Amino acid sequence: MNEARVPAETTTFMTDFLRQCGGYGVIDGGLATELERHGADLNDPLWSAKCLVSSPHIVRRVHLDYLDAGANIITTASYQATIQGFEAKGFSRDESEELLRKSVEIALEAREIYLERCTKDSWDWTATERGSTRPILVAASVGSYGAYLADGSEYSGKYGDSVSLETLKDFHRRRVQILANAGADLIAFETIPNKLEAQAYAELLDEEGIEIPAWFSFNSKDGINVVSGDSITDCASIADASKRVVAVGINCTPPRYIHGLISSIREVTNKPIVIYPNSGETYDGETKQWLKSDGMTGEDFVSYVSKWKEAGASLFGGCCRTTPNTIQGIAKALSSKAF
Repeated sequence: MNEARVPAETTTFMTDFLRQCGGYGVIDGGLATELERHGADLNDPLWSAKCLVSSPHIVRRVHLDYLDAGANIITTASYQATIQGFEAKGFSRDESEELLRKSVEIALEAREIYLERCTKDSWDWTATERGSTRPILVAASVGSYGAYLADGSEYSGKYGDSVSLETLKDFHRRRVQILANAGADLIAFETIPNKLEAQAYAELLDEEGIEIPAWFSFNSKDGINVVSGDSITDCASIADASKRVVAVGINCTPPRYIHGLISSIREVTNKPIVIYPNSGETYDGETKQWLKSDGMTGEDFVSYVSKWKEAGASLFGGCCRTTPNTIQGIAKALSSKAF
């Protein structure tokens, strides 16, 4: 790895941010859930990325809802936004690349609107706990190759023998370049289902000399391995070895598995651990529906935040089927003097 090309500030980026936040950070929650609640129809291979075309104002609204709820980090509507996916819908290469940039621009606009509104709402806002001095980052979301396939394989990590390390690097390369240069503060590689894709991301960050930091978050369905069956410690070790990765963790995983996964990740890295589970429901990739389970309720979800923090996590949010109410509960739990 070419360490000389790693910006010096990358190595302290997340620790400095967490220090500014008071030791922990709050991430936003489910995007698609809220887009649908506001009337968006996501029955499309582009999923939430469809709104970049049809209803960017709703995306902006959801970002603002999460900022109002107390989020320190908002993630862009680019999880399922790929050049290949847009081109399959008839967009040109230039139009596809512009839609990727647009996902970041919308989030940046939401942050600016929020901070301006905060300043107008209170003359002494900068002196308040949740005021404009509160650090707010925009994370450019990168979904897995399986998310692009829209066949549920991001929840299995089974891509087939024809998909190699080079296949994955070639698929993600231009997308990562564009998002890295669009103005986001960091890149969130989300719902990583296997070790191969984690390695592809790590090599891409190095090969392209990406200057903004990144986090890697994996998903699990057993609390021991990532969904492909690869060891969570092996996957986390890849993130730990990359100088550009400033946090590693878990997303889109039932809350009941989180504590054990934090402990496993902590065995192989001292980097900040990022945790944003789903609601505890199970996604059926064939029917494309969320199924009720015996998982935690929303109240249970928030009540476990203190245990996750004690286990070693320092960035907390929600994934699929979580809402601004969930994030508000997390923010309150973390700021509680009794915590």
